[in-house]
Amino acid sequence: MGRIVTQVKITNFAAPENTISIDALVDTGASYMTLPIAWKEKLGELEKLEDVVVETATGEIRQAEIYGPVRIRVANFREVFDEVLFLDMETNEEGEYEPLVGYVVLEKIPVAVDMLGHRLVKVRALDLK
Repeated sequence: MGRIVTQVKITNFAAPENTISIDALVDTGASYMTLPIAWKEKLGELEKLEDVVVETATGEIRQAEIYGPVRIRVANFREVFDEVLFLDMETNEEGEYEPLVGYVVLEKIPVAVDMLGHRLVKVRALDLK
C-alpha cells in the first residue's frame, strides 16, 4: 500500500498571523489533524479543549492535548474549521516529524482517498441517509 502525503496549511483562527504550512501523511486510521507538541507555539495561543488518551499505530497508549479553533486547508480543497491534536512525537529516520491528517478533517472537507491513484479526491455528493 502506498503513502499519501499532502500539503496542509493550519492557521490560528483568532490570530491568523500564526500559520504553519507542512507536508502531512494522510492517515485514515487517525481521527484528528495530529501535530507534534514541539510545534504548538508556532500556532500561537490556542484554547486547550481537552486532555485525551490516544492509541498510536504501534498500539502504544499516550497522552495528548486537543486545541482549537484552527483553520485547516488540505491541498487545494475547501478550508475547514476544526481542532488539532498535539502529541509528543518522535522524529523519523531523517530527523523530521510526521504530522497526520485524520479522517475527521477529510470528512469535513469532504474528500476521499483514491487508493489506486494515491491521491485525495473531492467527494461528489454528500451522504444524507
